[in-house]
Amino acid sequence: QVQLVESGGALVQAGGTLVLSCAASESIFSRNAMAWYRQAPGKQRELVALITSAGTTVYAGPVKGRSTISRDNTKNTVYLQMNSLRFDDTAVYYCNRVGALPTNYWGQGTQVTVSS
Repeated sequence: QVQLVESGGALVQAGGTLVLSCAASESIFSRNAMAWYRQAPGKQRELVALITSAGTTVYAGPVKGRSTISRDNTKNTVYLQMNSLRFDDTAVYYCNRVGALPTNYWGQGTQVTVSS
């Protein structure tokens, strides 16, 4: 069964920290590079960070230096810790394999709202 379940989003004040989690089905997670994406109101979905099956990480410019992506291969779970949250981090956050297309399966996402 194909499944992605994101959690951990919340309403937080600017400067705060959140840890997002994504539980994925084996078919999506296993041996794939995984990524966190986000979609802000009125904007296209964008890649935030990715992690390969070997643990190599890459971050998008806006979150680099204040975010950490990690994965637990025993739990088919990928995490995103975001520090020093800013108003423009407000978005729905999704996880999926790297290269997932809009027509692929996506989970429901988790809402992150940063208040000033």
